[in-house]
Amino acid sequence: MTFTLIELTLRVAILATLINLPLALAVSWYLARRHAPGRFLIEVLVSLPLALPPVSIGFFLLLLLGREGVIGAVLVKLFAVDVVFTWIAATIAAAVVSFPLMARAVMVAMAGVDRRLEMAARSLGASRWRVLVTITLPLAYRGILAGMLLGFVRALSEFGATIVVAGNIEGKTQTLPLAIYTSVMLRDDNQALILIVVSIILAAVTLAVHNWLLTRDAVEKSL
Repeated sequence: MTFTLIELTLRVAILATLINLPLALAVSWYLARRHAPGRFLIEVLVSLPLALPPVSIGFFLLLLLGREGVIGAVLVKLFAVDVVFTWIAATIAAAVVSFPLMARAVMVAMAGVDRRLEMAARSLGASRWRVLVTITLPLAYRGILAGMLLGFVRALSEFGATIVVAGNIEGKTQTLPLAIYTSVMLRDDNQALILIVVSIILAAVTLAVHNWLLTRDAVEKSL
């Protein structure tokens, strides 16, 4: 059972991270421009999930993805797919909650790229897309990886939004945080401790790699 929990938790966290990456890159690239229209509003929206209770995010997703929701109704009508109370809903919940951490880290990484290099490439005829791919992303890649790891470790621990929109269905939507909650409610202390240790190991490894990337980036910039 523990292996199934780990597999499902990792699947949800990895897919949530991959879903967030393109959007985080796009938002960060747009906001990296000093005079981007609507910059303040976009930054507020990006950070909003950090300020809201995860349960409220789960409820909002439930309204959107439910059979009578704006998105859910379309999915049911066109594809006969009900997303709510599936691992896909758990992935979406983890993506929404973890997005601000990834996006903010990617923003910092892109903002740290020397604008003179980008402007020089533009003056030589390179398009904005080519500048992004050949200059901005290569120079910011460690910060981007660090942001991905930060979002990933947050997705690993997601609980509040997930239990609302995906439920706590054993073998289907039950991730490690939900399994820990269930074990505590059933007073199965041994199982709860085992799952907590597994969660600590996964989080510690991820954070260790994250900190190593940040340390290497800081050392290189100081040389």
